[in-house]
Amino acid sequence: MASWRLPHKPGSVPKARHLTRELLIDWGYPGQGDVAELLVSELVTNALKYVKGTVDLSFSAEDGLLRIEVEDTNPELPQVGAAPRPDDERGHGLRLVEMLSCCWGSVRTGRGKVVWFELPACAIAEG
Repeated sequence: MASWRLPHKPGSVPKARHLTRELLIDWGYPGQGDVAELLVSELVTNALKYVKGTVDLSFSAEDGLLRIEVEDTNPELPQVGAAPRPDDERGHGLRLVEMLSCCWGSVRTGRGKVVWFELPACAIAEG
């Protein structure tokens, strides 16, 4: 397991992408983090957009699954809304998570909420 607390600032999104790529390399999935990076970027961006505090980013790998969690201080659980038009600037993030992960969800915590997704670790390792 690995985790980081990200400050509430725009530089946290590229930092989260970098941490994701570096961790996947360290865990033996070199150069295969494109989907994980994209989904982490979407969830961290959403968390920073709707909260004022820090965001926690956590990773774990077990039983062939890579689980990534983003925790923030807003207890409101996200919902996939109506399908955005292709040229809409907003509304694509959770749809990407839904389409590209094998499963995802959210749960309230004592601090706010966690939004998580899982990817097959073997599929990441194979590319």
